Amino acid sequence: MIEIILEKIEAYETIIIHRHERPDPDAIGSQAGLAQLIKSNSPNKKVYIVGEEDPSLSFLATMDEVEDSTYEGALVIVCDTANTERISDQRYNQGDFLIKIDHHPNEEPYGDIVWVDTSASSVSEMVVELYLEGKKNGYILTDDAAFLLYAGIVGDTGRFRYPNTTTKTHQYTGELLQFNIDQSAFYSTFYKKDLNLTRLEGYILQHFEVYDDGLGVMILTKDILKKFNVTANESSVLVNSFNDVEGLKAWVFFVEDSDSEDIRVRLRSKGPHIHQIAQKYRGGGHPMASGAKAKDWEETKYIIHDLHEVCKVDNKLS
Repeated sequence: MIEIILEKIEAYETIIIHRHERPDPDAIGSQAGLAQLIKSNSPNKKVYIVGEEDPSLSFLATMDEVEDSTYEGALVIVCDTANTERISDQRYNQGDFLIKIDHHPNEEPYGDIVWVDTSASSVSEMVVELYLEGKKNGYILTDDAAFLLYAGIVGDTGRFRYPNTTTKTHQYTGELLQFNIDQSAFYSTFYKKDLNLTRLEGYILQHFEVYDDGLGVMILTKDILKKFNVTANESSVLVNSFNDVEGLKAWVFFVEDSDSEDIRVRLRSKGPHIHQIAQKYRGGGHPMASGAKAKDWEETKYIIHDLHEVCKVDNKLS
């Protein structure tokens, strides 16, 4: 599969790389890291990265402006996105050939080539694997590309603390650390919180609710976000604020988005599989970390009900 993808990359002069909406470090790290990898080995190719901007991750990469006509005859690659609804910039299907590279459960196998590895910690880890295969034929990796892929792996493994961290993850991270990556500067930038976020985190720690079955619930309305002067995007870094609470099985953040009518649903778990709930509500992700959308506050009640059900099942099994 990797060899076929490398052949396709070699065959096209224009390559456009997408990832999921509301990006996290792995989405941008794998997207921009793959773009840097291709550019460094084929300088004459036109390689673009597209999607909405996230100011909190602008230190990793900024997106390109791409005309519709650029898609004509182009290779399109979508990184880190399980289902087409969540692809940022819905022009992904306007190219000549489409490749999906992902590590989420393959519920929607879109694309002409589908490379899905659910055992990978991140898509950034998969791009490192692609680089190592290409290295046999002379591929090189730059410091910038290594930094982006490192950021993606760190982000999706929670600094190597999550159970998706494997021996391969450490091996591939070791490959990246042979390059010039300032880890101290990266962690300082990546995990810093301004005063507004810190105060919002204090509010969350005082107001989250935990039920007897181990479900945690936090609601952040537009008014709360406005009070602390924090955007819905910025609040995403606080989703694990109370994950160390004893007895917690799974938790959900409902975040009212001032830019749309949707309510963002951020789902996390220590055991119960919650990705199928995310898929039910216009989302997707991993068994232990997923995202979805609620149409209104009434629909959030159904999501909470479904989460109670999976927590009850997990309690019976444990």
